[in-house]
Amino acid sequence: MPLFAFSALIFGTAVLAGLLGALTGLGGGVVIVPVLIILFKVDIHYAIGASLVSVIATSSGAAVAYVREGYSNVRIGMFLEVATTLGAILGAWLTTRVSSNAISIVFGLVLLYSALASLRSRHDSLVTDGSPLARRLKLTGTLPDDCGNHQPYTAQRVPLGFSVLFGAGALSGLLGIGSGAVKVLGMDQAMELPFKVSTTTSNFMIGVTAAASAGVYLAHGYIDPGLSMPVMLGVLAGSLLGAKLLVHVHPVTLKRVFAGVITVLAAEMIYRGWKGSL
Repeated sequence: MPLFAFSALIFGTAVLAGLLGALTGLGGGVVIVPVLIILFKVDIHYAIGASLVSVIATSSGAAVAYVREGYSNVRIGMFLEVATTLGAILGAWLTTRVSSNAISIVFGLVLLYSALASLRSRHDSLVTDGSPLARRLKLTGTLPDDCGNHQPYTAQRVPLGFSVLFGAGALSGLLGIGSGAVKVLGMDQAMELPFKVSTTTSNFMIGVTAAASAGVYLAHGYIDPGLSMPVMLGVLAGSLLGAKLLVHVHPVTLKRVFAGVITVLAAEMIYRGWKGSL
């Protein structure tokens, strides 16, 4: 296939991945990594390297819009970023010591668990009393509603959320997905933050997490500019479009789209890893 046609296909696919990643708070990497491996036969380490670059762009593009709209909680995001950055460095170190097939199976299992947990998600109400630790750290915020009012909320179970986000960072470094899937679940389920706050704060955080992992991948030569460029530009364009659409989409719709897409990708990744075909 000519290089221009290949790059154009990669770009178009990355636009769709970025759109879905921005709408769900996952980051485009959760879609683009398995697609590059399954459809375009890209080595898993180079696919993860390109994904990490795109995740940085996705977070930078969408985060500005989300902060301006008042959905992202910057204080909670910065607090949890300590956990995810430490975990990302650990995960990136592990990727040089784990086989491609094992990474593929872990990738699929993480996606499958995320889909199931998302369907069980029940936290769309706002919790205002919060834990003593959350109040001491001022992990609070307000969520704008359709009428322009701001409803207050407070984080719950801070130590549990911090631990889950450390694991999310480790998966980001190992799998190149920006760890948005586990971050959203950790904030939505463990800390009982509103779902839109969880998804938008995840977008705010994943760029920093991915940057920590990308440094390790770059040092090992796993970031190819010819692959990373169309992936980054496509995911960025899709994420900007997704940021505009987010305010018009109901959370239940987001969860169903999230669960359906990643379940299919998870099954394929587990199958290929189990067969040893990567």
